[in-house]
Amino acid sequence: MNIEASERMKNFESGIFSRLKTAVEKRKLIDQSFIDLSLGTPDIPPVEQVRAKLAEESLKKTSYGYTLGGLTRFNEAVSNYYKRVNNVDLAAESEVLQTMGSQEGLVHLPLAFCNPGDIVITTNPAYLAYDAGIKLAGAESYDLPLLKENDYLPQIKDIPESVAKKAKLLILNFPGNPVPATATKGFLTEVIAFAKKYNILILHDAAYSEFYYTKEPVINILTMPGAKDVCIETNSLSKSFSLAGARIAYFVGNAQAIQILKNLKSNLDYGVFSPIQEAAIVALDHAEEITKQVRKVFSQRYDIMSKGLTDLGWNVAPSSSGMFLWAEYPEEIDDETFVFDLIENKGIAMVPGSAFGSEGNGYVRIALVQDKALLENALVKLAKK
Repeated sequence: MNIEASERMKNFESGIFSRLKTAVEKRKLIDQSFIDLSLGTPDIPPVEQVRAKLAEESLKKTSYGYTLGGLTRFNEAVSNYYKRVNNVDLAAESEVLQTMGSQEGLVHLPLAFCNPGDIVITTNPAYLAYDAGIKLAGAESYDLPLLKENDYLPQIKDIPESVAKKAKLLILNFPGNPVPATATKGFLTEVIAFAKKYNILILHDAAYSEFYYTKEPVINILTMPGAKDVCIETNSLSKSFSLAGARIAYFVGNAQAIQILKNLKSNLDYGVFSPIQEAAIVALDHAEEITKQVRKVFSQRYDIMSKGLTDLGWNVAPSSSGMFLWAEYPEEIDDETFVFDLIENKGIAMVPGSAFGSEGNGYVRIALVQDKALLENALVKLAKK
């Protein structure tokens, strides 16, 4: 029997990340000092009280049923967290929706709002899940380049009116992945006005909102006047609370959009394992003390790598937030060749910038997911001829 994939699967063929994984695993077998800075998987474990809650709840006989839309207390914990941290009021019952990690939510979301042929405005480079969701919905993307001369912020004024009139969705990500840019109030004001003018839903991916290296936190888009009229935000507990494998996240914001997503979600799954939800509630309820330590660690890592690479002649994109570095390397070769040479000859893994879009050519994304000693060792390796 010859089993054939659907035409749709042509959009989901394995690419650079599969080849990176193969090369990294092969090299690790013969290089015990290999340093992997490719995937954004937190290396810091969840705090003890979160792990303890997960273990405690998992032992209960009553914890193994379907949770469907999720625990009401989870929604309340998200609402309380937003009020404490961002001074944003959210109605737990109508403006919060739980998902099985942000990846699942991001990929499915365009199905709820886009018809085939509709336009989704996004950025180049961008996190790959956005493009997967656009293609799954049969929509078309219109990419805004993230350029050095614009502080890596997309230029909303450059969107043609013909595109704006056909667009259903605008996807933004601050602090960004792979480019750790941070939005300003002026930029967010412009975005909200644009969305209102053309009746476009904004999806803001805030996965790295707790990763800032300044005294002031990053600006949450939902604090801006009129934001809830046109915006939903997604965040997860993967990065800030080190629950990446637990797969739990949420959407918040515009109640009408949340209800549409609820309708879609009710046909996709039966909810997140309740012990994971209970652990997530503990994390959210203790967010300030947990994320303060995360910021301290990643701020130190950012300083080490940013200064070290600059001293080696790299051009590091300036940033005050995020868990990645975005950098131009000094060699005059394409980024894929550069990255695979690093794996083979230096024992270091990064991600070629072009994996995230054509504007990433000549850049690499570096995940700050190793301790200070390993990052310093990576700099030593890079300095060797």
